[in-house]
Amino acid sequence: MSIPRSSLESIPTSFATVSVGTPEDPLEDKLKAISAAGFQAIELGFPDLLSFTSKYHTKDVEENDYTSLCSAGTVVKDLCKKHNLSIMMLQPFSNFEGWALGSKERDDAFSRAKGWIRIMQAVGTDMLQVGSSDSPNISTSHDVLASDLRELADLLAPHSFRLAYENWCWATVAPTWFNIWTIVQKVNRPNIGLCLDTFQTCAGEYGDPCSASGLIENKGLQQKLEMNFKHSLIELAKTVPPEKVCLLQISDVYKAPVPFKDETVDGLRPRGRWSHDFRPYLFNGGYLTPQCVEFAKAVLQTGARCWFSTEVFDGGPDGKGGMKQYEMGAFCKGAMESHKKLLDACADS
Repeated sequence: MSIPRSSLESIPTSFATVSVGTPEDPLEDKLKAISAAGFQAIELGFPDLLSFTSKYHTKDVEENDYTSLCSAGTVVKDLCKKHNLSIMMLQPFSNFEGWALGSKERDDAFSRAKGWIRIMQAVGTDMLQVGSSDSPNISTSHDVLASDLRELADLLAPHSFRLAYENWCWATVAPTWFNIWTIVQKVNRPNIGLCLDTFQTCAGEYGDPCSASGLIENKGLQQKLEMNFKHSLIELAKTVPPEKVCLLQISDVYKAPVPFKDETVDGLRPRGRWSHDFRPYLFNGGYLTPQCVEFAKAVLQTGARCWFSTEVFDGGPDGKGGMKQYEMGAFCKGAMESHKKLLDACADS
């Protein structure tokens, strides 16, 4: 499918609040920087909301204090309006699906879901991002995962809310776009779709933080890796209906300066640690830029003209700098320039 440049002008832009500064930075400073750079909306990160709530109420607020979170959330909604931003999505809702029936973990997951729905009402967003679970103790059955997500979609539906299901490339059961698409089809609800992500697919299906080359090496020659990746993108473009793509999150990745050990550290598998600290915006030093551009093209070739949202975690090439090292205004403007370059790279020449 062709990608005329004119068709890309309607793509709305978003920036994740967790991708600039730290949760301790004033949320309004983040909103000012995001708005001044020309973005239309934010992904509201729960850590930012929690920090804002604690400051607003001048007390330490627990993650399940939904009354306090919601009252502060109405203030966040007003701040976004003040800075001409909408709240496109609340994120990241994690480790939800796959727990055993009757387990404490499952009860907690659905209790959290109901609390987050209250937050969505307070802040004025209609979309909840759910990341594919990385808990090692969940069911491996796609039917079980789909059943849980169906139940969540049905909790969201009376409010006209949507569920954006994202593959986290270190997830236990659903690390690829194809996995989450298979599960979403089983859910079979109109208010669930895909949250696709350049990092999650390119770092999961092409890159590897544990190899010296930074590429997946256990599939033989690089030619085979290229062929597998190309086939994945062709399948995405021809099989996923455009209305089932909720958004595309965009970031690149730095090659790990020293290969990671293939082990779980502080509950995170290697690609999870990679994701947390090594993700710059595109055209800014990452090494999978060509693959990220090709993935974005495949998303557009589905016919989707969904939100393009910058979600980065840029700790610098060594992953140790943290987001505090960047001046917020300049960083957000750089991300907007990156967005424009991406559209140019995706459009038919």
